Order: sequence, then C-alpha cells, then structure tokens
Amino acid sequence: QVQLVESGGGPVQAGGSLRLSCAASGYTYGRICMGWFRQGAGNEREGVASIADDGTTTYADSVKGRFTISRDSAKNTLYLQMNSLKPEDTDMYYCAHGYDYGGGWCMTVRPTKFSLWGQGTQVTVSS
Repeated sequence: QVQLVESGGGPVQAGGSLRLSCAASGYTYGRICMGWFRQGAGNEREGVASIADDGTTTYADSVKGRFTISRDSAKNTLYLQMNSLKPEDTDMYYCAHGYDYGGGWCMTVRPTKFSLWGQGTQVTVSS
C-alpha cells in the first residue's frame, strides 16, 4: 500500500529545466513499474517516461534526450529531470505506480495498468 505525492512543478522559461519529485509513502514490494504522465488532450493520460523494477527506462519520443526518469531507493522517491523545456511541455504531470507481472507492459508507458496515482503538479513553460 503506497501513496504518491508529486512536487517540483511551476513556471519556467523555454529552454529551462525543472526537476519533478514523487515521494512514495508506505512499503511496497514486487516487480514495480513507475511512470510519469501528463494530462494531454486525449481520452487517456499521455505517457512521458517509465522505469521498470530492473531499472529499464522508456521515454516518449517527444521527450527523448531531454527528460530523465530516475529513482532514489533510499529516499523512496521518483524523479523526472526535465531539460530544454518547450512550451508544448506545458501540462499537469502525474506520477503513477503499478506492478508489472503481465509481459512487460511497463515499457509501453500507457496508463491503463497503473493502479495508483499522485495528485499532479503543474508545469508551465513560457516562450
């Protein structure tokens, strides 16, 4: 049983950087998948990045080379380092938690099988 709380969002100029954090409370175990999503404009949240239990990371094409997902096990915290931000990165960002026992779905960076979500943190990039 885990609860997630995001922080680190805010206003930033194009080309700048932000570091989002997702603090996890409670103990958990198993083959954990964690991801970062943004609200997007479609029927489901847009996958930004994921990190599997073995450390494998996956990124949306739109953020490759600019964003880095990582975790600090000692602090029980997930991070998203966002560099070279663009106005189109503006959105509400969410972290999510799930268990990947079903064939590697974590690397699809889709929200369907994530069962636990944070409240979101707003990122606004101005030009």
